[in-house]
Amino acid sequence: MNLRRDVYQAIADPTRRAILVLVASQSMTAGAIASNFDTARPTVSKHLQILTECELLEQEQKGREVYYHLNPERIKEVADFIEPFRKMWDDRFNKLETIMKEYQSKK
Repeated sequence: MNLRRDVYQAIADPTRRAILVLVASQSMTAGAIASNFDTARPTVSKHLQILTECELLEQEQKGREVYYHLNPERIKEVADFIEPFRKMWDDRFNKLETIMKEYQSKK
């Protein structure tokens, strides 16, 4: 059975989000990524497979090593989707802050 991977299901997992944070600053091998987690290496490999299938990570062969790095276009798609929600919550918190300041000044 071939499952279709959804990018939002992929980033819902905290380990996969942690992997994305790790490789955000530099490309890393599977072994280097796995060394940052207290889980079995095959488990990390499965997470890498899911992130690669969702095109959040790309693989690059350098000699015998495979390096993983972020796919900036795919990450941007996720960020673009989230942006309206971020703006909405920023607006709500700003309004709440204004109300709280008005309330405190009346005291």
